[in-house]
Amino acid sequence: MAFKLTYATMFNPPEELHKGFDKAVAKLKNNLGREYGMFINGRDVFADEKFEDRSPVNTDWVLAVMQKGNASHAQMAMEAARKAFPAWSRTPWKTRVKLVRKAAALIEKRIFELGAAMALEVGKNRMESLGDVQETADLMYWSAQMMEENDGFIKPMGKDPLVGYDATNISVLKPYGVWLVVSPFNFPFALSGGPVGAALVAGNTVVLKPATDTAWIVRLYAECLRDAGFPPGVFNFVTGPGSTLGQALVDSPELDGATFTGSFDVGMKMYRDLANRNYVRPVVLELGGKNPAIVSRNANLEDASTGIVRSAFGLQGQKCSAASRVLVEEPVYDELLALLKAKTEKLVIGDPTERATYLGPVINQNSYNDFKNFTEEISQAGGNFLTGGHVKTGGIFNKGYYCEPTFVTDLPYDHRLWQYEMFLPITTIGKVSSLDEAMKIANSVNYGLTAGFYGSLKETKWFFDNIEAGVTYANRPQGATTGAWPGFQPFGGWKGSGASGKNGGGYYYVQLYMHEQIQTLIKPAPVKKAAPKKAVKKGARKTAKRK
Repeated sequence: MAFKLTYATMFNPPEELHKGFDKAVAKLKNNLGREYGMFINGRDVFADEKFEDRSPVNTDWVLAVMQKGNASHAQMAMEAARKAFPAWSRTPWKTRVKLVRKAAALIEKRIFELGAAMALEVGKNRMESLGDVQETADLMYWSAQMMEENDGFIKPMGKDPLVGYDATNISVLKPYGVWLVVSPFNFPFALSGGPVGAALVAGNTVVLKPATDTAWIVRLYAECLRDAGFPPGVFNFVTGPGSTLGQALVDSPELDGATFTGSFDVGMKMYRDLANRNYVRPVVLELGGKNPAIVSRNANLEDASTGIVRSAFGLQGQKCSAASRVLVEEPVYDELLALLKAKTEKLVIGDPTERATYLGPVINQNSYNDFKNFTEEISQAGGNFLTGGHVKTGGIFNKGYYCEPTFVTDLPYDHRLWQYEMFLPITTIGKVSSLDEAMKIANSVNYGLTAGFYGSLKETKWFFDNIEAGVTYANRPQGATTGAWPGFQPFGGWKGSGASGKNGGGYYYVQLYMHEQIQTLIKPAPVKKAAPKKAVKKGARKTAKRK
């Protein structure tokens, strides 16, 4: 079988991927620092204010010069999307599918260039970077496939049992209008392209605003859509601060729906802002996680330790799906800790474009400072560091934001960091006396995104029946809580982790970008025509007049 890149298969890629990536990095490093515009109504738009997009790998590297958009640019983009909506929504769905697939194919064609840019801007290692790009294409393909398999979501309903009438009922899913997508820094491609692809194939027009830290890579995504040939105004891309540009987009009277991926607090603010409008707009939220991995006394500890390390420290723990809590039954606690320590100490920290690197830098100075503050708080609370606990210094580490992969033991369960999403390479480990105790702790948080389990087959059924999470894995060495892929493991959360109850890359996601109209038609009965008047002969008329 030909190699298919997913987050589950990325640990043993063919040599061609490494060669292609290395070549793209070398080429890209010779062409850094260009200025990029916003993309509104089919053309580049430049603002008076700019900002430098610097790499967390080495903050001396200016990757790109981006635009600091403001409220006027938000208005311009939303108005362009509104103007384009009538024609785009009436474009045959098969044509929309064709364009979305064309953009996805361009993403695949450019995977090495895009993956190299991802590593430099986000700090992802090479396979995580390439995975983010490929996942984006697959998410877009999936939405197109769902539209096709459901024949454009135009479906006949039952016929009314009316005597003497022919009644037809049709269910039609139609686009809402202008859709806003606000994407995060950690998966800037997939969490831009997944929602954008769904919104576009459904017939909405789109305004996309990325996180400021990852504006460059998302501009490169915008260029894939531009080059695919979407009509002007159908897709628009703006950059700038969330507090000004972002808020203006949310407050725009043109807004018909929104997708946001990011922190719980920011997402809930958007939810409340939209609820306070003249009527409720649909909003698709993915708001993070505090994901548990439960390890039974019957677990395969080799698989468990491998899966936990990969999910705890992939992308430096900056995944909403990261394994941030590990709950271990007492009989295997010490043995598992020894395995986790040994595997973690083998991980290479450094430039994420290098082949051997597993952990790159965290995204920015704020995250770097948070790591130092959290580890100090853990020390003060009596927690112990099985691994890590420090930032890295010296050489290249002085140029970027490098933090050690950190497993914490002995932190009391009532400490706030068992509940709080740190979004860093810090994972707490706790000992439990039973699986029931582990499940109670696992479900005791506001979040319900992903969860993992290692144990017997009988225990896995119990786990699936009781865990409160949208994406669940059992006995998976490829990742205890991470590694979802469209068409395989649709991604979305329960409780405070998600607002829709439907998972991206699954059977029910693209429908979130449409609302239903029922069209009932009574076939008109034939109109009875009045009988024509009888003609009177001319001779008869003359006779009548004489009389």
